[in-house]
Order: sequence, then C-alpha cells, then structure tokens
Amino acid sequence: MDYKKIKLKTGLEIHQQLDTGKLFCHCPSYLRKDKPDFEVKRKLHKVAGETGEVDTAVEYEKSLDKEFIYQGYKDTTCLVELDEEPPHQLNKEALDIALQISLLLNCEIVPVSQIMRKTVINGSNTSGFQRTVLIAKDGYIETSSGKVGIWYVYLEEDAARTISKDEKKVTYKLDRLGIPLVEIVTAPDIETPEQTKEVALQIGDILRACKVKRGIGTIRQDINVSIKGYPRAEIKGFQDPKTFVAVVEKEIQRQQNNLKEKKELKNEVRGANPDATTKFLRPLPGGARMYPETDLPLLKISREKINEIKSSLPKLKSDIKDELKKKGLNNELINLVLEDLDQFQTLTKIYDKDAPLIAKMITLWQPAKKLSEANLEKILEALKENKIEKSDVKKVMEKLSKGEKFEQAIKVEKFSADEVEEEIAKIVKETPGLRPNAYMGIVMAKLKGKVDAKKAMEIIEKIIEG
Repeated sequence: MDYKKIKLKTGLEIHQQLDTGKLFCHCPSYLRKDKPDFEVKRKLHKVAGETGEVDTAVEYEKSLDKEFIYQGYKDTTCLVELDEEPPHQLNKEALDIALQISLLLNCEIVPVSQIMRKTVINGSNTSGFQRTVLIAKDGYIETSSGKVGIWYVYLEEDAARTISKDEKKVTYKLDRLGIPLVEIVTAPDIETPEQTKEVALQIGDILRACKVKRGIGTIRQDINVSIKGYPRAEIKGFQDPKTFVAVVEKEIQRQQNNLKEKKELKNEVRGANPDATTKFLRPLPGGARMYPETDLPLLKISREKINEIKSSLPKLKSDIKDELKKKGLNNELINLVLEDLDQFQTLTKIYDKDAPLIAKMITLWQPAKKLSEANLEKILEALKENKIEKSDVKKVMEKLSKGEKFEQAIKVEKFSADEVEEEIAKIVKETPGLRPNAYMGIVMAKLKGKVDAKKAMEIIEKIIEG
C-alpha cells in the first residue's frame, strides 16, 4: 500500500503506571484479590468544562444512565479515593520519574502547570473526573524513518478497575484508582504501520529504564489513525506491540471502505478485537471536558529540580547493551544479564577483571539459584585476594550450594607444577597424536579443577613441541 498517497497519519498515546504510591494520597498502589470490606453505590452527572460546554463523550456516557458500585478495603482505601476528602499534595517521587521520562524523550519541561480535571463519567473515577497535569512538551525520538515528535507528557491518576458490568450497572474496585500514570502523546508523524511498532518499542525502552510497574495491565497503548478525507479514530486496547501493524492495516481498510460507501464519518473511539479488527466504543472526546482543579495549587518545577534530574538520568537498554559488549559479553550473556542487571552491576564493583565470568555465575550456573548475593560476593573477594583461581569458582559455588561452610569450600586441592607436568606427560604418552585442545579436555576431566586451565595448556604445548 502507498501510505503517502492515502496520506496516512498515525500517532500514539501511551499510558504507563509508575512504581510508586498513589498520586494524590498515601495509599499503596497494589491490586488485591481478597474479598472487599465494603461497597459504595453512586450515579455520576455531566459537568461543563472550562469553555462552558458539555463534551460529546460526556453527553454519551450520561445517556447510558448507569449505576456504579465501588469496592474498597478498610486498610488500603482512603477518603480521597472515595471522593469524600480533598486530594493531598502530588506524589514527589512520581513527579521525579515523570521528569526523567520527559527528559529522555528530549522534551521541554513546563515550569508552571495547572492541575486539571478531565470529566469522566463512565464510572471509572468516583469523582466524575480524572486529575491530570502537563509536565513537558515538544520532544522527539529518532527512528529508522526519521524523527517522530513528542507533543506532550502528562502525569495523571489511573482509573478504578472494572470487576463486572452489564447494560445498567458496573462494579469497580478502588485499588487501582489513583496509581500514577505518565501519558505520552506523539505527534501524528508516524507514516507506516511498521513505524508505529518501532516507536512503541523505543518509547517502551525509555519507560523501562525508569521506575515503572511491569506486567500485564501496567501499560496501555492507544493508536490514532486517519487517512485523507477521514476523521481521526482512536483505537484502544493494546498490550502487545506485535499487533500494531495488523490493527493499523485493518483500520485503514475500514476507513477506505466507509469512504467508498459514503457512510457518515465521525471522530470516534474504537476498541481493538483479537482478530485485529475494531469496534465502536464511544464518540471521541474533545477539549470541553477539561476544567481547573480547585483543591490543589499550581505545579511549579524549578530549574534546580530539572538539573538535579538531568544529573541522574537512567541509562537506556541500548546503551547498557553496548557497555556490556565492551566488557566482553556475547549476545546470549547480555540478554540474560539484562534480566538481573542490578546484581551483575553490584558484583562487578567487587571484581571488575572478568565480566563474562560474573555473567555466567549469575545466569548460567545452576548453583547460583541456591546462593545468596552475599555468598557470591565472598567468592569474588576470595578470587580478588588470590585465595582461589577463576577455574575454581564454579566448584566453590557447587560446594556452597550443598551446604559446605565457606572456609571449607574455598580449600581447593591443587597439583604442583611438577605434578601437573608429570600427569600431562603421561596422558600424551598414552594417547599420542592428538591436538592440544583434545589433550586439554582429557587433562581437565582427569584433574577435575585441581589445575589452572591456562597453565595446563602451556604445559601441553611445551610437551608436544618438545
């Protein structure tokens, strides 16, 4: 398909939960499976935005006339979540993480922002609105097809979690309500379905470099799609970037078919189906649902704060991979180490002479699963102090995993240089004509870690050449 000819415009909206307490109260941000302690029933009413108009999407939700039930817990649900108490001050840790993400996206930080209320009366917020604040704007990322702009980065509160619903009633749980989210809005610069996937993966790399929650449901991605002559459609319901290409292609086909059939065209929000088609959810909301939050002061971000965040920005996975490659790790070890990077970095501070050895210790060698990080540190300290050799490390780990005390485990029986040479000479005499590596295999199997591999090879080569 000629995407330039049809003037395809695509943009992403990515919502990522941050791994902190809730945004406007002190409640924990974890989800619960146990039976709730209480329920509250509510109905929500439409409210005009700061323009004096009621938003189209708000009118639509009000027309459904639903009742909402909210489930909560005595020890992890507070009056802020029930909309019975004003919000507390914005979570400082969440703000710092949002600033990190914004700077990694090359954005300009907004020095003074008004926290806003975004009218939402589908029941997902007890108050009938979602609090949101603009943190940064005018950023970009580089892709293989050129720059893609980052219009805005917002910090906002997540919605309540749907437990059950029917035509007239929805039940929510309040454990998710108020968890901090960053919302990243790209410019409509994405020109192909494949580039959509690339942008999502690149932004995901930036998010995972920061303190964000992981797992299903912690990130939600929406795609905005339009072609020449067709209004924008916002498609929700993405967890896996692998589906992006198929969904965008099928949405293009849907829009093209509607244009051919001269159907009424409207801005709308659609949901992604498992087969990559989409379904209508509601009209696309506009700016009329926003109005200022009156219970909180302006958010002010100083130049000192920005400089402080800049000085401690986390490294991206792509940068870390390059560093690990320079340390001598192959691709297999790099991918394994990235899953346990904190431990790897801790251990390399103790012993920095052999990064591949440490990578194998924590990822490939089974005894590590039974050993604490403190034990691994002690092994590397013994190696650093020449109490053991590199070839002894795995054997020491095995002994410790079987319950031996550390001082006993590092007592590795060794052959003297003369004894090693005598043993190797005997092996060469018994099996003449082999290559050095073949002799090495026999020697290491017979002497079982009682000799240094490098020294053994030197002796083998000397005997063969002699």
